[in-house]
Amino acid sequence: MDLERARFNMVEQQIRPWDVLDQSILDLMMETPREMFVPEAYKSMAFSDIEIPLGEGEKMFFPKVEGRILQAINVQSTDSVLEIGTGSGFFTALLAKQAREVTSVDIHAKFTQAAHSKLTQQNIHNVEMATGDASQGWNPNHAYDVIVISGSVDRCPESYRQQLNIGGRLFVIEGEAPTMQANLYTKKSEQQFLKETLFETEHERLVNAQLEETFVL
Repeated sequence: MDLERARFNMVEQQIRPWDVLDQSILDLMMETPREMFVPEAYKSMAFSDIEIPLGEGEKMFFPKVEGRILQAINVQSTDSVLEIGTGSGFFTALLAKQAREVTSVDIHAKFTQAAHSKLTQQNIHNVEMATGDASQGWNPNHAYDVIVISGSVDRCPESYRQQLNIGGRLFVIEGEAPTMQANLYTKKSEQQFLKETLFETEHERLVNAQLEETFVL
């Protein structure tokens, strides 16, 4: 398999056509070895337009979705980032290459352990790994510039929105299958948030995410 040709085709035929036009994001996707993070059985599909299974009912994002999220959250070199859902660790690597520091949390210890090993192999050392249930919040006394919730929720927990610094961005997939919305929240002031819907999608639920109660009269 010609890895570099496959990587180039992923960027030029999947990611760029999905309105990811920020060249720094395209370069980042080109230089970060996605094939090092996918399960061994799926290495030949590392650059395919699919959600690669990871086990535990979890999947990687489509490459084009990864690019679109990165473009939207606009990570800066001074940013502190919180990632809920480590998964393969590939998106963690993309965040870490842009940010000052990343905290990545997953409920599955095998994901955080494997990701830590892979990030170390890639000489990425600005990531703090944590294993635990972050469905309702994480490290409430810490504020972040960027928060990415990689599992879908019915509605974004307010605790996460409140953990953003002013000017901070939060990405989350909200709603119910088959139509969910990928939303970006930007904190304009202590009480004001700008919500932007980026695209419609469908993605696995964040483990233990609570459903909104529905009242029938």
